[in-house]
Amino acid sequence: MTKLNYKYLPGNLLLLAALSLVSCIRKDDEPKTSTAQSTPSVQSSPQPAASSAPTTTTQSLPAIAVTDGETPGTKVEVQELKRGGNAVMLKIAIVNDSEKPLTFGYNFGDEANHIKDFNSIGGVTLVDSIGKKKYFVVRDAENACVCSSNLKDIAPRSRANVWAKFPAPPDEVQKISVIIPHFTPLDDVPITH
Repeated sequence: MTKLNYKYLPGNLLLLAALSLVSCIRKDDEPKTSTAQSTPSVQSSPQPAASSAPTTTTQSLPAIAVTDGETPGTKVEVQELKRGGNAVMLKIAIVNDSEKPLTFGYNFGDEANHIKDFNSIGGVTLVDSIGKKKYFVVRDAENACVCSSNLKDIAPRSRANVWAKFPAPPDEVQKISVIIPHFTPLDDVPITH
């Protein structure tokens, strides 16, 4: 590299030489700034919220029972079946690992409440095979299910947490079958207190 003797350069050439040196600074020497933004995770609340839309979650309760759906790549995880007062609360995660959205529509509704149960899980039942009794989802004064309703499709490779409330079976019933339309029945699911 030729060494410049600045003493003999005219004023304009000196300015040009200084600008050339400044423009040669490497971009790697500049401080780096992060443009990535963190996305807050959505977590489900421990109690069912007033909204009955499914909750997409990054954390889930451990499954106490799991069953596969009729559609390949779908399954249900029972997270909780808990007795409280004169009712039993069922919390499940519906998992869609398929390539297509999983739609609710009339698929999970009770045949007797076909119109009211659109986009809900009102057709889920509990069956006590020993006592030979079937428990349907609790209904309000307008015959709407006390369960997750107004549900949206579950996108491929995602999951939704949903819930339903049932009349409590007798205290001596410690295990019960959970029947979810379009999924293999789950037998001997423990009822907790």
